[in-house]
Amino acid sequence: MTLKGKTLFITGASRGIGLAIGKRAAADGANVVIAAKTTDPNPKLPGTIYSAAQEIEAAGGKALPLQVDIRDEEAVLAAVAKAVEAFGGIDILVNNASAISLTDTEHTPMKRYDLMNGINARGTYLCTQACLPQLKKSAAAGRNPHVLNMSPPLSMKQHWFEHHTAYTMAKYGMSMCTLGQSGEFRKYGIAVNSLGPRTAIATAALQMIPGVDLAMCRKPEILSDAAYFILTSPAGNSGNFFIDDELLAAHGVTDLDKYAVKPGTKNFIPDFFVD
Repeated sequence: MTLKGKTLFITGASRGIGLAIGKRAAADGANVVIAAKTTDPNPKLPGTIYSAAQEIEAAGGKALPLQVDIRDEEAVLAAVAKAVEAFGGIDILVNNASAISLTDTEHTPMKRYDLMNGINARGTYLCTQACLPQLKKSAAAGRNPHVLNMSPPLSMKQHWFEHHTAYTMAKYGMSMCTLGQSGEFRKYGIAVNSLGPRTAIATAALQMIPGVDLAMCRKPEILSDAAYFILTSPAGNSGNFFIDDELLAAHGVTDLDKYAVKPGTKNFIPDFFVD
């Protein structure tokens, strides 16, 4: 099974993990809707919806760059309509857009709390709700629809919360969508899964966090290759919380050195949610 001719709606795809997933799908000849906010270049945060579109088309796919703030319901519904107009439907939704602040309660302004929960938890829920009619049509047409949330396994242990309660609540909100909607959508034949990394991933957003050494991270491509295995699996494979290296190993990929920012690295920064 490939992604040729499939249409992916990817949030936050102007850079990083979302862009990597889009380029991997494009290599099969997929259509990729880039639903992200950045339209003007920023020296601190490289990548726009237009530069992403160029990269996706260079990789072999068709791209539709759309400026979307996924906190805005009307903007999301309009983007879905434009995607359907351009490509005839939506087969895959990747909820990748995410805001991060690894701050404790005392140092998390409510504006930052609202941003994280508005993008991560609410944005994931909203985009899934907005795409659902198209995903149901995809299922009825036998096109193997998927929702993939880039979020961690759920674990109600204090140490995942105590250093950044607001961020954990926001990311777990995405994972709770996986837990609930995988059951809810099973009757339609729509898969809903989560995927998270074993290690920190070198993205522009992570680079802005003080003290993070990107040389001790892996590249976004480890997640795009893992995501590809999920998105090309039967839609009956649903309700899972995958970790990138475990999933790759299950498909025979055990040499992960090519994903290291600095090849030969043995001690990576662990992800924020994986034992």
